Amino acid sequence: MLTLLIILGITIGLFVWGKFTPDIVALMSMLSLFLFGILDLPETLSGFSNPTVIMIASLFIIGEGLSQTGWTALVGQKFVKWAGKSVPKLLVLVTLGSGILSGFVSNTGTVATLLPVTVSAAYKMGTLPSKLLMPVAFGSNTGGLLTLTGTPPNIIASNALVENGFESFSFFEFALIGLPLLLISILYFRFIGYKLLPKNTSENQPINIDSEMHQWIENYSIDENIYRLRVRSMSPLLNTTIGEWDFDNKYNVSIIRLRRRFPNVVKGVKPYVEFPIPDTVLQYHDIITVKGKTEDVDNIILKFKLNLIPFKNNNNNNNDDLKDEFINQEVGMAEMIVTPKSLFLGHNIPMGLYLEQAGIQLLAASRNNKPLKDKNVAVKAGDAFIIRGTWERIEHLKSVYKNLVISGNPESMSKDVNTLTYKSYISLAMLLLMIVLLVFKIVPGAIAAMISAGVILLTGCVPMAKAYKGISWISVVMIAAMIPMGIALQKTGVAELAANSLVTNLGSIHPIVLLGGIFLLTTGFSQAINNSATAVLMAPIAILAATSLNISPEPFMIVVAISASTAFLTPVGTTTNAMVMAAGDYKFMDYVKVGSPLLLLFFILSLILVPMIWPF
Repeated sequence: MLTLLIILGITIGLFVWGKFTPDIVALMSMLSLFLFGILDLPETLSGFSNPTVIMIASLFIIGEGLSQTGWTALVGQKFVKWAGKSVPKLLVLVTLGSGILSGFVSNTGTVATLLPVTVSAAYKMGTLPSKLLMPVAFGSNTGGLLTLTGTPPNIIASNALVENGFESFSFFEFALIGLPLLLISILYFRFIGYKLLPKNTSENQPINIDSEMHQWIENYSIDENIYRLRVRSMSPLLNTTIGEWDFDNKYNVSIIRLRRRFPNVVKGVKPYVEFPIPDTVLQYHDIITVKGKTEDVDNIILKFKLNLIPFKNNNNNNNDDLKDEFINQEVGMAEMIVTPKSLFLGHNIPMGLYLEQAGIQLLAASRNNKPLKDKNVAVKAGDAFIIRGTWERIEHLKSVYKNLVISGNPESMSKDVNTLTYKSYISLAMLLLMIVLLVFKIVPGAIAAMISAGVILLTGCVPMAKAYKGISWISVVMIAAMIPMGIALQKTGVAELAANSLVTNLGSIHPIVLLGGIFLLTTGFSQAINNSATAVLMAPIAILAATSLNISPEPFMIVVAISASTAFLTPVGTTTNAMVMAAGDYKFMDYVKVGSPLLLLFFILSLILVPMIWPF
């Protein structure tokens, strides 16, 4: 028992020190439990086969699916729109959003979904993720108290009542205390917590694709020679191929993109031809995006009986329209700089041409920071180009052509695209499927998450390589390695000894004093032990204490559920705290500083409201 307490103390000390990453500290703690004979081998490695850990990894993939297919960027933009220019208002929105969502989705699923949204919204609002991510984690922990299935401790507490001959809690009964606690959390972060949250800078700032597009349009004058034309019924282009007309050489116009007005997916006619080739057939009502000088475009409009479709007039100088035209989940843009040893040197390349071998399209060029207006560009060292291609091809370009410099991070930019495709709805459907499977208990939670994550991978919503990158392995390994500590505390009797001592000393004073003691002990354990393990440990003790005093066990079960979800003081107390630690660059003491006042508010409010709602 003494050895365990020493290991636990050293583990917490290392977390506080911050010299080593949390996963390394957790692994050292886990190995110590085995080397000192406290746990056997299966117990030591049990965390890595724990369904919770498998579920967490799957939830990261589901979150990545929502991010890759545009939902996180779209929700992030909605948050920014609703918040206006107020960061405190954004703080309220993300805290409230995580709280409500976690009432129906697991806390880890909520944070995995909202984490990339919050990071993106933070930078767009001119603040830092560290000022928003901890409220998201704490809000999700609190929101789990809104429904019976919101968090495992709720179910454990309810089942404990049934096993001892009492009625279970109804599905929304927890909301009677959950809503006030969520409201307190929001008010706390709005007026107090925000000032305590650290200002931690991060090197992984996501790229704002709107500002990038605006800069490219200005620097390269992209919008000057781009036009959209519609193929009319009397046009000689109908049912002919692009190659038959040799637009580039005869008319100095390049066809960049083609939109079908009458797609037929069943017959293989897709809504868009992102990179038209000579064999592409032109059909009635097709809208073709072309690049060329005004006089050349006017010429083909007259010759081929085409209609000009203007870009929308808006305050952003058509930036939004151009972004929708050129960028989506499949296709992106980047800036490419040619070095003196590049294979492109000396080649005469027409702008707008799709280079099939490289898999890219050259949209615009600049030399000495001045846009090149000519249709054909003789490539020189130092020339800069705006290129368009699939995100994968742009990323791959770095390794294929070593003497090219790709500016920016295409992978990060792809996550900032807010247009939705059919894959977007697949990702959303898989999230909803997981919720249904969990709510109706059709399959275990880990299986539900794995099914949804598997479909997201198989349908290509997230490429396999990106799925692995999207998982926060530091969080996953740390949680898996800390689960054995909870087993050790129960196996050695440390947890039960402390609980029995508290009940013996406080039970005879007053039920509210005992209620407060159970709250403090449970929340104390929850700072280091998984909240489910804490609830399992404390539920029978709380019921025993209540029945021995001939009072209702319901308020004690509610307090067990609440306090098991109040791990606000450490990054290892809950999965959600661990998930935001790296993204917010939080230190151990940040949780103590921000979480202590909130924990005190929860403690006071619980002792006031719980006996009123569930009398002794």
